Amino acid sequence: MVHCAGNRCRLLYIFAFSVLDFVLTTVLFAHGTDYRHYFIVSTYYYHFPTSMFELWVFSAIRACLTCGALVGLLCNHDQSAVARVNCSKVPVLILAAIMWMYPIVKLLAYSEKYQSLSEPWFWCLFSWSIFSAVFFYINWHLLGKAKEPRVESLPINREEEDRRDLLGGSTADIEDAENDASSSSPKKPKMPTVGRLMAYSKPDLGFISVAIFFMVISSVAQIFTPYYTGQVIQGIAIDRDEAKFVRAIIFMAIFSAASAIAAGIRGGFFKVAMVRLNIRIRNHLFSSMLSQEIGFFDSIRTGDLTSRLTSDTSTMSDALSLNTNIFLRSLIKAIGVCAFMFTLSWRLSLVTVIGLPVIMGVSKAYGSYYQTLAKKVQDSLARANEVAEETCSSMRTVRSFANEPVETARYAEKLVVTRKLKVKEAFAYAGYVWSNELFELMLVTATLYYGGHLVVNNLLSGGDLVSFILYQIELGSALESISDVYTGLMQAIGASQKVFEFIDRKPLVKPEGGSMRPNKLQGRIEFRNVSFAYPTRPDSLVLKNVSFSVEPGEVVALVGPSGGGKSSCINLLEHFYETREGSVLIDDVSINDYSHKYLHTKIALVGQEPVLYATSVKENIAYGLDLWTDELVEKAARLANAHEFISDMKEKYNTNTGEKGMQLSGGQKQRLAIARAVIRNPTILLLDEATSALDSESEYLVQEALYKNLRGRTVIIIAHRLSTVEKANRIIVIEKGSVVEQGSHTQLLARGGLYAKLVQRQLLGFDVGFSNHVTKPPIEAISSVGSFKSFDSLTEDSVSGGTPTPYGSW
Repeated sequence: MVHCAGNRCRLLYIFAFSVLDFVLTTVLFAHGTDYRHYFIVSTYYYHFPTSMFELWVFSAIRACLTCGALVGLLCNHDQSAVARVNCSKVPVLILAAIMWMYPIVKLLAYSEKYQSLSEPWFWCLFSWSIFSAVFFYINWHLLGKAKEPRVESLPINREEEDRRDLLGGSTADIEDAENDASSSSPKKPKMPTVGRLMAYSKPDLGFISVAIFFMVISSVAQIFTPYYTGQVIQGIAIDRDEAKFVRAIIFMAIFSAASAIAAGIRGGFFKVAMVRLNIRIRNHLFSSMLSQEIGFFDSIRTGDLTSRLTSDTSTMSDALSLNTNIFLRSLIKAIGVCAFMFTLSWRLSLVTVIGLPVIMGVSKAYGSYYQTLAKKVQDSLARANEVAEETCSSMRTVRSFANEPVETARYAEKLVVTRKLKVKEAFAYAGYVWSNELFELMLVTATLYYGGHLVVNNLLSGGDLVSFILYQIELGSALESISDVYTGLMQAIGASQKVFEFIDRKPLVKPEGGSMRPNKLQGRIEFRNVSFAYPTRPDSLVLKNVSFSVEPGEVVALVGPSGGGKSSCINLLEHFYETREGSVLIDDVSINDYSHKYLHTKIALVGQEPVLYATSVKENIAYGLDLWTDELVEKAARLANAHEFISDMKEKYNTNTGEKGMQLSGGQKQRLAIARAVIRNPTILLLDEATSALDSESEYLVQEALYKNLRGRTVIIIAHRLSTVEKANRIIVIEKGSVVEQGSHTQLLARGGLYAKLVQRQLLGFDVGFSNHVTKPPIEAISSVGSFKSFDSLTEDSVSGGTPTPYGSW
């Protein structure tokens, strides 16, 4: 049976160490070669303080368990033995901790019998027992990582032979290929580390350094308080020396004042660093979100994003800054306290050290559990925030349908999950506090008992015992804080997982676009064999091999049944998405090659439901411009027929439009959207149902504003109303993602195809749409009803009734 080289070396090392552990412990226990004498004495004349027989028994147990696991791994060809080793890690850890603590207890008992402690064999056996107990668990952990043994023999399985013949290679070659294939498969995102969280604090090193400096001063000053407290008690109750306890009180007051001042300065600087970190993480996350493609926002709900920006970032920064502060302060205090404790009594200090494995084990167990719970809590809050954000953003709809109770119930239902998780956290915290408090009580009781024993035997003074107990309480508090830091950092890591996923995500469409910024753009548009599917529905093609072109200055209307792909063409022209096949060209150059900023100064979009922001009117009109003046804003408003209603407002152009423009009517919002488009002097103007949702008066004003700004621009109109479509130079009919007709209004009516059916449906008063059951309309009737002037003959007189004046370009 042959194993891989690394696996074989690991098993040989573990076997050799187990043999060495047993042999060396036996030699040290027998003081060389006098095995018979010491085994007989330890068995028949056993005396706990002086006998080391238990240490030899522990070495035998370690050797038997390790060698037994090795035999199990070698004799089992599957992974069941490895699984059993991994399942027994916790019991082995407990056993190793007992083996680590027991020699310390032996040392204390032995020092009571032989106070000189000068025997080399004892120190060697004591040190080796502690060392081997630690490596016992390490070796067991390595056994749990052993790979499955593989037998190299002639193939007895026909399937194996076929596999070799098919691939034309050896077994090793096949395995290499399979490993390569598995490595190329998508991997789960790695959990963020504390190091990465702290890397965001590098710009704040100056504040953190000052905070750490005053932290050291505060912690060191606090370390002297228990010592002088013991001296005060020694001077009052034992020595009855007034000068001694007064001097101790003075020193204690000085150190306490210094600690208080330094702690205040430390807290202030750490708070500043925490605030700066929180703002930095939010900025990075928000910047990463804005750089994502539009498809990302189609698949991620807004409530989830806002939850990450508010809740998760605060949890990350607060937990990291607060726990770093606590960890450094507690670590400095713990080191200083340990130094004082060993100075006062090394025996009592060893009693305290025995409890360290318990603290570490409890912290690790609760830390891992808290990490899982923290992530679940953040996810549940994100889902609840989605409901709240969706409801608040559509409050008019909720109120109009009197659906407040249902929305309240939806939100409460989401919070039920959060409540259950929080209850789990509460019980976990209760168990954590209970175990820590119980351990602290047991440790204090053992210290008092053993300390009293030392005082009675004149090995320790009463004042030093009081100081030691106070130091022990301080150490327990510091270690408890350090263990809380671990759980707090795990909470920060759990909250930061989704945040870093968003920060690290690479957009599918480059946010900066290409580098082309030509001095002049003609405005010729071409769709060349374009196929497209939305990222949320990758298997459903919205556009199928679509090809058409729009010449500079031409007005083209896209019509067809809803869902046919008209708005998808606009989305591709705005470069919101990438095509599946084919390309979108402007002036015979792929839209991907143009700079993002340049492209969207040359293309302007007026949608059916324009989005306004809760700022002033002039800021909404100038949205996205780097340089603008009030005169330019007013000129754009006049061209958009918006200046008159803006002037009637109390604050005119400084009037706040409200959230999403709720303070304005639909027609007013549309005219502001037109002003926002024409102020950029775009070469290409896209109109996506710009007037379909308006009343007749608002539609008239908006269309008048649109017609003022069409001349000299390449225009693509999406509309269903005949009054808008009929005026286009050319009409392109799109149905089910394909171009089915092209031509002028008259030409398409004469063909009697889909466009003619849509016109008939509208003239007869039905909803705009398409039905195979509609009969072909009489061409003469449709033509007589739908006779309008063309765009080429459009003048201001024809729109507003004023003096005939041709429209010039912007």
